[in-house]
Amino acid sequence: MMAAALLPLLALIGSGVDMGRGYLSQVQLQQACDAGVLAARQRLGASVVLDGEVPDDVGSTGQRFFNINFRDGVYGTSNRQFEMTLESDYAISGVASVDIPTTLMRIFGENSLDVSVKCEAILNFSNLDVMMVIDTTGSMRHTNAGDTLSRLETLKQTIRDFYTTVEAGKAPNTEIRYGFVPYATNVNVGHLLEDDWVVDDWHYQGRIDTDIRVPNSEVARTFNRNWNYVSGSRSNWVELSTYAATWNASASADQSGWWSCTGSQPANSWTYTDTENGSSFTQAQAEPAAVLLIQPMQRVQNGTRYQTWRSGSTCRVMKSTDTNYVQTYERVREVPSFDRAVWEYDEVTLDVSNWRTEVGGCIEERDTYQITDFDNVDFTRALDLDIDLVPSSGDPSTQWRPRYPAEIYVRRIENNGNGSFDTRKHRTTNEYVDSGTWWFSDCPAAAKKLSVMDGDELDAYLATLAPYGATYHDIGMIWGGRLLSPTGLFASENADTPSHERARHMIWLTDGQTEPYDLAYGAYGIDGLDQRRWDPATQDINPLSAVVENRFAVACQQVKNRNITVWVVAFGTGLTDLMTECAGPGRSFQASNAEQLNDAFEAIARAMSELRITN
Repeated sequence: MMAAALLPLLALIGSGVDMGRGYLSQVQLQQACDAGVLAARQRLGASVVLDGEVPDDVGSTGQRFFNINFRDGVYGTSNRQFEMTLESDYAISGVASVDIPTTLMRIFGENSLDVSVKCEAILNFSNLDVMMVIDTTGSMRHTNAGDTLSRLETLKQTIRDFYTTVEAGKAPNTEIRYGFVPYATNVNVGHLLEDDWVVDDWHYQGRIDTDIRVPNSEVARTFNRNWNYVSGSRSNWVELSTYAATWNASASADQSGWWSCTGSQPANSWTYTDTENGSSFTQAQAEPAAVLLIQPMQRVQNGTRYQTWRSGSTCRVMKSTDTNYVQTYERVREVPSFDRAVWEYDEVTLDVSNWRTEVGGCIEERDTYQITDFDNVDFTRALDLDIDLVPSSGDPSTQWRPRYPAEIYVRRIENNGNGSFDTRKHRTTNEYVDSGTWWFSDCPAAAKKLSVMDGDELDAYLATLAPYGATYHDIGMIWGGRLLSPTGLFASENADTPSHERARHMIWLTDGQTEPYDLAYGAYGIDGLDQRRWDPATQDINPLSAVVENRFAVACQQVKNRNITVWVVAFGTGLTDLMTECAGPGRSFQASNAEQLNDAFEAIARAMSELRITN
């Protein structure tokens, strides 16, 4: 009986030993197969969706990872093989196999076990909200060295490629939404606001006609206007050097000290040449009554200008260089008429209940204060920086104010630049600047809430973007955060649900450094006159540019506090510490041309995606 049972017992034991080795080999082979296709798919990248180009080392990368995870001869195996295939959906599939020599099973004629596994890796996107906050200031019309399109047109094409990449990799039954906030001196968001989020009346820095006329004692004056870019290049303000600011202790215990920049900067080498650019002509002017003698002119500018900016306790020496930078403008000789109107310049209260039909969509921000300690912001006062606060009906401090650029006059600054800001009422025949209609006060294209978009809708929206205005980074970050936040104004549309969670990303792009103008009519009125966030008397120790940058930093932190990933791209300009700190490690990019911009957006798309095994 023992002899009869020996062979079946050996077969049972032998098969158990050999199958155990086979199972161990199969498990490790599957892990190696998965590692190989994951590495190959990672190396393949996201741009293959656009150009169909497969890097030469995709196969060798996958093979190397397979070999590391299943070494030749492990467990006594032989004939190790691994083959990969690029599928139509850009997944990479693999088949791996080895032969496992048997031990006791040889007695029964089984010399080896054939083990094979399959694997597949895919790069795709789950539920995403992507908000693009785009600098559309005037410098975006320039073309970077080596490119053929302007910065703005290059960016539009890069966004189209980014969209194609993301949509091609979208996982089944997922939703990807896109939103846009073009920003310059202001943002155009009026169409997104509910009626009771906007005040019924508001006060503007304007003037009224007193109906008094006096003999004209003014003499003719000359000024320049209507500047337009023609050709050449003007670099953004870039940092040349830095030094520590000087702390000035206050003599009074009731007042804090201040920082100032007292160091030297290089002498300007900037020069310009003016020539006539056509025949002169005359034009009648109603207010103030005058005849205008207009001579078209052209100015060619070359050389370097220098400025010193302060950021906190650091002084930054900045430079900007013109190379055959050509602009046209009009040189105007204003010859007054016999009588002049007497104007009363003051804050003028307007009924703005019909603002939707009377003006465009740019706004003035709600209440804030002049912040002196940006590490301890009082958000009960800085309502503009509370990105989640929903306005209360009947509480103007929480509501936004429509922008009325044609009503704006800046007392007491004249068109020739004479004068200084004066918050007091003033009655005069003088004409003060109507800077609400000047180039640096332009209203950008309308922002777009998060929504699913097809390619045609994306193209139609991108066509609305145009380069105008000055660079105010804070207002773009504030409204990008508002439109993306899951807990704020649009929580009913943006909030996660138990069955639908999403990742949130902001891509913030600029082509220049902060460059505000105290005369500009922006989201905080006329900064030099309204003084809601800044006092012009502190310009030497606390320049407006530093205020804008500090508020940008606070807004960026508020965005990240909502579990939003912020990506920063500096296009045609350098990254500053402020930008890299806003983005965080590994999420800021500097791009000098179209190719580098595409690389940056491809890296962002890859980081947003999920690389995973599909079977």
